[in-house]
Amino acid sequence: MGSATVRVPATSANLGPGFDSLGLALGLFDEVTATALEGATGTVSVEVTGEGAGAVATDESHLVAATMLRAFDALGVRAPELKLECRNRIPHARGLGSSSAAIVAGIMLADALAAGGMSRAEKLALASEIEGHPDNVAPCLLGGFTIAYGTDEGARAVSLEPSPRVRPWVFVPEGQGLTAVARAALPERVSYADAVFNLSRAALLVDALTRKPSRLFDATADRLHQSYRAEGMPESTRLLEQLRSAGIAAAVSGAGPTVIALSVDGGPGPEGLAGFAPAGFEVMSLDVADGAVITASGTE
Repeated sequence: MGSATVRVPATSANLGPGFDSLGLALGLFDEVTATALEGATGTVSVEVTGEGAGAVATDESHLVAATMLRAFDALGVRAPELKLECRNRIPHARGLGSSSAAIVAGIMLADALAAGGMSRAEKLALASEIEGHPDNVAPCLLGGFTIAYGTDEGARAVSLEPSPRVRPWVFVPEGQGLTAVARAALPERVSYADAVFNLSRAALLVDALTRKPSRLFDATADRLHQSYRAEGMPESTRLLEQLRSAGIAAAVSGAGPTVIALSVDGGPGPEGLAGFAPAGFEVMSLDVADGAVITASGTE
């Protein structure tokens, strides 16, 4: 028997033009401890504090628990009885990667308890398969600024170090959003011109985030998804328009309704971007984070 604790970061996907491909790890963390108990029963009990307490499942259907069971199966290990303690800070259903954090946490914990030696590439491929796309799980697992892509063998990703001049700010509304609803708003086809527009901006964003932050405003423009989702998040859309009208590089975070803005050299003004937060939004200035890490493990 044994236990392990993992720390997993929040993430912001898309960053404007990089739909289902680009992501950023943010310094807001969930922490989960898993303890293996006597018996190979596969039953799970879950305790949740913080975000989601009293609202999420506390049995095998909890996303961390369900992912652990799937990871044990992938490792060829019979799942033990488990106790999970989840200390959550990442807002749920706000576009900050809470589900990806749960999935990555489950894979990391199962691998640690089983001493499975699952490679990072294998963890990423499994996490992307469970989540359905790699844009959030990649930065959650790898940290930093990530470019994720699919292959015949599963998802792959690279992690780059953003410029230290860039600081993310997130504007988190009280109301939740659902990824499935946001995806349903997208058209089946887009114009050739819009596709070319986003290709150029996504390529530019790699350079802007890592080397030339002065190009971030142009690099975070989008024509593929944000306008189609605007009707479902009017307050966030107004905030996004306000930020961009002020020349600030801003985008919908993931499927929303959180808005992410990237300030350069601490500006504008002594308060940074805090003054742009409308009523009903919590604003946070966050570091770019490292990826998921096992912070404690042991046997009994």
